[in-house]
Amino acid sequence: MVGTAVRQKSPPKLGRNGILAVFGPGLVVMFADTDVGSVITAAQSGVQWGYRLLLLQLLLVPILYVVQELTVRLGIFTGKGHGELIRETLGSGWAWVSVCGLGIAAVGALLTEFSGVAGIGELFGLPRAWSLSFVSAFLLLVVWTGSYRRVERVAILLGLFEFAFFGIALGAHPSLAEIGSGIVRIPIADKNYLYLVAANIGAVIMPWMVFYQQSAVADKGLGPEHYFAARIDTAVGALVTQLVMAAILIAAAATLGKAQTTPSLNAVSDIAHALTPLLGVGLGKLVFSAGTLGAALVAAIVVSLAAAWGFGEVTGYKHSLEHRPLEAPWFYAVYTVAVIGGAILVLVVPDLVRLNIAVEVMNALLLPIVLGFLIALAIKALPPTYRLRGWYLALTLFLASVTAALGVYGGLTSLWSV
Repeated sequence: MVGTAVRQKSPPKLGRNGILAVFGPGLVVMFADTDVGSVITAAQSGVQWGYRLLLLQLLLVPILYVVQELTVRLGIFTGKGHGELIRETLGSGWAWVSVCGLGIAAVGALLTEFSGVAGIGELFGLPRAWSLSFVSAFLLLVVWTGSYRRVERVAILLGLFEFAFFGIALGAHPSLAEIGSGIVRIPIADKNYLYLVAANIGAVIMPWMVFYQQSAVADKGLGPEHYFAARIDTAVGALVTQLVMAAILIAAAATLGKAQTTPSLNAVSDIAHALTPLLGVGLGKLVFSAGTLGAALVAAIVVSLAAAWGFGEVTGYKHSLEHRPLEAPWFYAVYTVAVIGGAILVLVVPDLVRLNIAVEVMNALLLPIVLGFLIALAIKALPPTYRLRGWYLALTLFLASVTAALGVYGGLTSLWSV
């Protein structure tokens, strides 16, 4: 298990409503997957290519599920977090490589999430210092005072605000005929189109997602009897997050995608000013802000906890939400530094456009490492019955290879275009 729990932890019981009791790690990590950077990527996809990248959002559902299901399998059948399992299976050197990659990705993700918080605050005339301070205090309070299950409930509640994007998509009144036409007209030879294909793939799988879900499964106390329900949790989450991405793309395509000029959508405020008139300026701004803020907050919780869990699993300090702050000081210290550090950097860094580009490049280039470790553990660390083998191993290797290759392509293309 993850650490030695001080608060008594009782695994969820199956039976009546038992499946719902297991739900949580998959939904939370998938809500976090639709973070501020993903919102910008989906909106830009709709602006530049209309509905031609809509089919990709649905094709990414099984890829996302296959990757994150491995973290469920590893967490349930080993009872260990991702970093700890790498250390025990592949050695401490590789464990430090993985957690350093996690640290880099976590810093970039937190900067992106807090830039979204700052952007939403500025929509309502709030200075960055105010919005960032309030959100940081909220994030610290949630984790410092809660058990794993309480933190999970708060994260799910925040993630539900992302459903606001469905209202924005409906308010755009998309044409079903244009959607059907756009889906089949795919400019596969266009480099700009392929770049956004890679960007969307890179926005689906991040290092912190792998660390978070495996550690959350272990910290929640899920066992083999919960495996089926945990897989459903992951599948539902994968579908929901990609439907949210599709809704954002549809809203952008139905409005800005029809314009003769392509506007810049490199910041949250750009998207808000373009899409909020669909529901009326006042209501539209409120709905869009709720969706974006929910996405940013749940992602900030997931990223910060992933960093705290990951470094604890590699170094050996106590790393569980079932411990109180004084019982696991390093765990809560890493979480606190991640939250406050991210907020301070966004407060002092003026150029958030370049910041978002750098984050996308880092995530894309880290994909081969992340997926490589995950598959290696699924082959070596699991009990024989649940190891990857046969046709499913071949399918996983194929999907991982294509995803990593396109992610690296998109990252290198970004570097060359700067």
